[in-house]
Amino acid sequence: MVGVDSNAEAWKKMVLRSMPSPAWLHRDAPEGDVVISSRVRYARNILGFPFPHHASDSELIAIKKEIERGAAACPVPLDVVERLTEAERDYYLGARLISPDFLHRAPGRCLLTDESRMVCAMVNEEDHLRLQVVTAGWSVRTAELTANLVLKHLGQSLTWMESEELGALTASPSNLGEGMRRSALFHLIGLAHSKRLPNVLKALGAWNIVTRGLFGEASRAVGAFVQVSGTHVDLPDFIGACDYLLQEERKSRRDVSRHSLTEITQQAISFAVGSNELTLADALRVLGWVRWAASAGVTPSELGARQIDLWIATMEVNGTQDESVAARQRAVFLRKRCEPLLSSGR
Repeated sequence: MVGVDSNAEAWKKMVLRSMPSPAWLHRDAPEGDVVISSRVRYARNILGFPFPHHASDSELIAIKKEIERGAAACPVPLDVVERLTEAERDYYLGARLISPDFLHRAPGRCLLTDESRMVCAMVNEEDHLRLQVVTAGWSVRTAELTANLVLKHLGQSLTWMESEELGALTASPSNLGEGMRRSALFHLIGLAHSKRLPNVLKALGAWNIVTRGLFGEASRAVGAFVQVSGTHVDLPDFIGACDYLLQEERKSRRDVSRHSLTEITQQAISFAVGSNELTLADALRVLGWVRWAASAGVTPSELGARQIDLWIATMEVNGTQDESVAARQRAVFLRKRCEPLLSSGR
């Protein structure tokens, strides 16, 4: 049996400590108690090449070289990151800068990132370029301005697949047109606790807004962490939908007393401290309550919502190792951080 203190795990911890925190973890996060991050993503493909799932290795490598050439002229300095170790891959995945399905070691794959890790682009994932900008808190306008700037300069040296009738051509028909997805990651634990979350999320359909879990399309809204996004939604409508969601969450939180919040959070902490293994879903449920308590000031003053967000980003998520090993690592990770919080609610 592989232990949680194996050499491989120690190496991973060292790598994670050396990696910079992504920009969305900045403490200056507007509405950061409810909105964790905002994101704008563009999908683009280069004219003259097949989509990645139909491309040969030599074509994928040629696509990568073309995108690197375009990135070299971008006013936002972008580094090329390739040949990721598994520890580095887990860092980018936990920070939600890459997708779980990104074949990071396959031919023609790489990442383009800026120094702050606000900009991160996957090369040859589903499309030739998946450019995303992720910013802290409720700041979708900032994310969009930055993404548009980077895409504009890449487009000065690269010719994208486009159609007068359909717009940008993408591997998935759902992304045709602008090839853009706006999204925001919400913590809707008040609505979940009041049992109002399903109805509120259903109401977002009027804005053509869809919802997903913390780690994308395949994940559920465990721990009340919910991504709301739209691919064919105007910016004013998207902002209006998110403002509605923000207001409803604040109403639900106000209905819960400080005493009740403290009591439920202590129960969640006790569960984590007493567990030898934790599934990802159980770990997120615990952290959901601790995050709300930290936002409401019922945990020690030095513990804030952004600290919990860092825990989520660095906790074992969907790594490459056996799930039973990952479950033990999550338990050790949370026990170390939660034990000092037992009976410390004020």
